[in-house]
Amino acid sequence: MNEPGTNTPLPTFEQISAGGVVFRQSGDDPEIAIVHMVPEMRWQLPKGIIDEGETIEEAALREVREESGIDAMLIAPIETIEYWFTADRDGERRRFHKFVHFFLMRYVSGDTADHDEEVDEARWVTVDDAHATLEFKSERDVVSKAAAMISEL
Repeated sequence: MNEPGTNTPLPTFEQISAGGVVFRQSGDDPEIAIVHMVPEMRWQLPKGIIDEGETIEEAALREVREESGIDAMLIAPIETIEYWFTADRDGERRRFHKFVHFFLMRYVSGDTADHDEEVDEARWVTVDDAHATLEFKSERDVVSKAAAMISEL
């Protein structure tokens, strides 16, 4: 991919992130945690970049804790999504090839009000509300797969 109006290719970077669909039972229907991110002001699943020396699973649990305020227990991998995007980083336009590993997680403890500064709000929602609220189709699909997995537990 070239910078618009030029023949200069954008530098391309691979980015690997991890996160989760955390659920808790609320009556007959499970609820899942979603986060409203700043500065984008969009609803998404909690996820983030894997730190050096961290496993994918450790990063997923850490990112869920930081962004949603929730401590969770890993149950199983859901899937890895892949996409491309461009962004300005360090004063330079760059192209990213991103992979996000999502895990099904069970709520252990914590409060959605205890999220970090990257997040405007974290909340528990039903699966239907997640489908209506989440910004990205790929994440709505992850929630559908998670819901099917939860029903088998």
